[in-house]
Amino acid sequence: MDLPRSSAYYVSSPIKDRLDPQDKIEQIVLEYPRYGYRRVTAQLQRQGVNVNRKRVLRLMKASDLLCRPLKGFVVTTDSHHRLPIYPNLYQNQRPTRLDQIWVSDITYIRLENEFVYLAVILDVCSRKAIGWALSSSLEADLTVAALQSALRHRTPPSGCIHHSDRGVQYASHAYTDLLKQHGFRISMSRKGNPYDNATMESFFKTLKSEEVYLTDYRHVKEARQQIRHFIEQVYNQKRLHSALGYVPPVEYELQYKQRARTPT
Repeated sequence: MDLPRSSAYYVSSPIKDRLDPQDKIEQIVLEYPRYGYRRVTAQLQRQGVNVNRKRVLRLMKASDLLCRPLKGFVVTTDSHHRLPIYPNLYQNQRPTRLDQIWVSDITYIRLENEFVYLAVILDVCSRKAIGWALSSSLEADLTVAALQSALRHRTPPSGCIHHSDRGVQYASHAYTDLLKQHGFRISMSRKGNPYDNATMESFFKTLKSEEVYLTDYRHVKEARQQIRHFIEQVYNQKRLHSALGYVPPVEYELQYKQRARTPT
């Protein structure tokens, strides 16, 4: 028959009747548009596909199939109070050194059955997140905890500008007294002008698009663990920042300190 010898040893393999996991994921998301990666994983396992959550998350990220939570608006700024308001010292300022200007703000994060609130402080020069706190309460204790966290890691010189919005949490005596105790110059945004704190707005946009909207937090403990990982391990140490010449904040600060030690 003029066939090669190898043909005598050929055994056909059974035809696979199951779809690739990527195809199955696409079918599930098409049928259940609000499914997150955890539910997609459970559905795949019910269909007999041996796959874990991490792989499903990776595949869904790559195909932009992750469910985005509905973005209900939650007010975090209450500026209707009789506490002292401070002038905007941050406007048009461009820091030339570390610990020259700190900015702070609050955002909300949706869990399964509630909202929690995140307060963060950034060093404007390096864009590094130097302090943060997460709480189910919007009381001043939240912002005070974030400021205390920053002060445990940094010792800013007297005269460092601290900028925030006019919210009652930042205007409270507990917060402003702590700022004055450490020699800060207090600065607040103009009324109803979020662009006065664009650095914080940019940070929260990054946090939500690269972490919060990709994860279904079940409880506060899980949210705190994953947000800590993103802020401290990803954003500060790994994520390239365009405003810093595409280096992470931690690397930028190391370069800054090396330049400061080098004699001119």
